[in-house]
Amino acid sequence: MLNKKTILFSLLICCYVLVILWPGTSFAITAKDKYFKAETCYKKLRNNSDKRKYRHNWLRCIEKFQAVYKHDPKGSWAAAGLYMSGELYGKLYKVSSRESDRKEAVDIFERIVKQFPKSEYKGKAIKKIRVFSKKERKKSLKKIKVSTKKKSLSEKKKLKKNIKPSKTNKVVTITGLRYWSNPSYTRIVIDADREAAYNHRLLRKDPSIQKPKRLCVDLQNSRLGNGIKKTIPINDDLLSDARAGQFTADMVRVVVDIKSFKTYKIFSLKNPFRIVIDVWGTKPSKFKTTKEDKKITTSALAKQLALGVNRIVIDPGHGGRDRGASGYLKGVYEKDVVLKIAKQLAKKIRKELQCEVFLTRTRDRYLTLEERTAIANTKNADLFISIHTNAARSRRAFGIETYFLNLATDDESILVAARENATSTKNISDLQTILSDLMQNAKINESSRLAGHVQTALCNCLKKNKYSKINNKGVKQAPFYVLLGAQMPAILIETSFISNSKECKRLITPKYQERLCEAIVNGIKKYIKETNPTAFLEMQKSRNKG
Repeated sequence: MLNKKTILFSLLICCYVLVILWPGTSFAITAKDKYFKAETCYKKLRNNSDKRKYRHNWLRCIEKFQAVYKHDPKGSWAAAGLYMSGELYGKLYKVSSRESDRKEAVDIFERIVKQFPKSEYKGKAIKKIRVFSKKERKKSLKKIKVSTKKKSLSEKKKLKKNIKPSKTNKVVTITGLRYWSNPSYTRIVIDADREAAYNHRLLRKDPSIQKPKRLCVDLQNSRLGNGIKKTIPINDDLLSDARAGQFTADMVRVVVDIKSFKTYKIFSLKNPFRIVIDVWGTKPSKFKTTKEDKKITTSALAKQLALGVNRIVIDPGHGGRDRGASGYLKGVYEKDVVLKIAKQLAKKIRKELQCEVFLTRTRDRYLTLEERTAIANTKNADLFISIHTNAARSRRAFGIETYFLNLATDDESILVAARENATSTKNISDLQTILSDLMQNAKINESSRLAGHVQTALCNCLKKNKYSKINNKGVKQAPFYVLLGAQMPAILIETSFISNSKECKRLITPKYQERLCEAIVNGIKKYIKETNPTAFLEMQKSRNKG
């Protein structure tokens, strides 16, 4: 005989299946229901000017519209939900001015055109693509309509000379070449105004035509931008120069002239699109000291070298036109808070560890993410620490977490990486497919250990100093652009949630900043002790005698 509890439980399960899982019933949650809920969310947003100022409010509504599409991708409401999510990304772009928001809107509208060719939303999506596309795209669309067959031979030559497209509406313009180098490492970046298909190959040295070994990168359907510097002299131990030229009417070739190298890696980043070339030599650079190092004794330097941690690069996230996350309090921005923390951390490391410290930025200026890693590599840093503050759509979210470079294992890590990379979660997924190759030279295990020690020290230190509600979110992994290509143990610290009321107020106080720095230094000490305990004890004895 079944008891009453068993019967009641069975009835509840049946009701759940009937209401939620059985689409044929009138009680099931439909895509239409979800669309109206999303519309309600958007109506509230439209009617509240304060809410429209904050990014997480827009993303909440976008998520609800995208849920309509996910509920039934081939249903009658799918195109409507997808279209509205693109519409909201477009409106968010007007508020944020983020290129990633504009591209997200265009990507969504292009999906509608492709997936719903018979839908009424196809025409609407095409119009929106035109609205959110750049002027260059509009010009190229007009040029496509001109048939090259009707042109005379002289006109065809002129067309080739002007490098106009023939059969595509997405001409890529190469906008610049940049580089950073030291004797054992060089990073070159090719900038473009939109995503481009590319391939690369290594050409052997050819004495007969006096050509050195060369690395060629060919960008399809592309042209050189006006005013671009076509040759950048590098002249380090690895490379002579990098040259960009219009190889054919619709292809730009970038050639890197090589003196010697051990290995190289090529990968691309998005929003904006750029191709990164990392080249490594066979011999590491010799240790060099600056004027500041003269204050450090010879024995101290020897001990540092024995420990393997002599030089640390600290990276205050964001800066300049990139404010980072907005604080709960008006006028508080991530870029300013992390700069203060980074400066204080640098002082503490110099004092406590007697290490040489570099900051990627010492003032409010903009740096690209790939430039920050390049600075750490060219400075031959032994550790790279990127400082950030976290943010979430929910103001209730709080806590501290530390990241190292790897494949993301959860949706939350993907969202954090997408925000810090200023890109979309789709681009993060694309990046993960090539990440295993990029990480061959990365020190993943060491980074993981460093992250663990720093995370533990942060939470213990703050609790010890009687800060209430310290949420240890743990050590996590994700593909952060700023850590890609780092040749030393590298971590990214999300110090606290700037979007949370209590943690925002803490983050702007000098005392809390000091405690964070104290904890990070303790974490580094524990990492050094674990890496080389004998040398660590020698250093401690030396300091105690002093």
